Amino acid sequence: MKNEKTLIGLFQGMFENNILTFNPGWNENGKTLGSYNDVREIQKHLKSKGIKIENEADESTSGPASFVVMDPDGNAILIDQHT
Repeated sequence: MKNEKTLIGLFQGMFENNILTFNPGWNENGKTLGSYNDVREIQKHLKSKGIKIENEADESTSGPASFVVMDPDGNAILIDQHT
């Protein structure tokens, strides 16, 4: 579902529980942005604030990577960079 620049994907049976995803480097149409915060930069910032990272991105790499944090209700938040 899309409303202006907001895109909501609905999936049944693809994920075990609720999940919210963010894709650094992409706009709402899946097109690569000219500039953005790399997923590893976002991860470092969250870690510096004491937020626990569930599945860490390898900070010694570049390009596509992802990590997961959990919200207070136990829902996964996936930060998933494709470029």
